[in-house]
Amino acid sequence: MYTYKQFGNTYFLSIENHQDLTEAFETFCEEQEIKVGTITGIGAVKEVTLRFFDPKTKEYEDKTFNEQMEISNLIGNITRKDGDVYLHMHITLGRKDYTALAGHLLTCIIHGAGEFVIQKIDGDVGRIYDEDCGLNLLGF
Repeated sequence: MYTYKQFGNTYFLSIENHQDLTEAFETFCEEQEIKVGTITGIGAVKEVTLRFFDPKTKEYEDKTFNEQMEISNLIGNITRKDGDVYLHMHITLGRKDYTALAGHLLTCIIHGAGEFVIQKIDGDVGRIYDEDCGLNLLGF
């Protein structure tokens, strides 16, 4: 699913071709017992599902795109909710016609390279559902 190299609390990950990025990150965080951290990266995908949160309905609208695209930026954080890995990631994708898509990342399938850095942070931060905005917010 992936290979990695560790330097202290920093991990360089290479996600294998045709793997689901979100699934790979969740598995990696469980195996490495990462409770809090950050994620950045670049790569290429063939399928991605983005989410857009509508504050009026307090629901996500999901849309899937099936085309070859470049990850020009992926940024996110790692926390826990009810003991499980909770990934909050945003992504910007470049299309063949040089336009871009961006949004909250739900899932994507690597097609080519997937190169990411996870920075593990010592500590523990959970998530708490906020009724007012309808989101799982950082629980301090």
